[in-house]
Amino acid sequence: MSTDKRKGAGEAGFVKTGRPDTSGRPQLSREQRTTLIRKGNELFNNGEYEIARRIFVTVQYTDGLIRLGDLYYKQNKPLDAFQMYRLAPDSAKTDRMIERMALVLRTWLLEDQVQAQRANRRL
Repeated sequence: MSTDKRKGAGEAGFVKTGRPDTSGRPQLSREQRTTLIRKGNELFNNGEYEIARRIFVTVQYTDGLIRLGDLYYKQNKPLDAFQMYRLAPDSAKTDRMIERMALVLRTWLLEDQVQAQRANRRL
């Protein structure tokens, strides 16, 4: 493709409105955001969690992200839950999960040490 056929955001045909968005997400009006949140809540309530997640992430809807995190946590999907809490952001829940993850790692390391000591005693 030749360079004269390419159009960027600053070239003719594009109009910039509002403040620049550095997140890469499309700018939404309040009405559009509200409509999407309502649709996401409806989808969530109907069990269509993946589509609701995509909407909540797009519009950065904190309450929806936290509800998804809670759902994933109950479904024993801690990494998905952690991701939703981080996106929300819900520092209280992420901090608790980090503490639990650290405890699990500590337990695994202690178990490895105990197994290594047992193996050394057998030798």
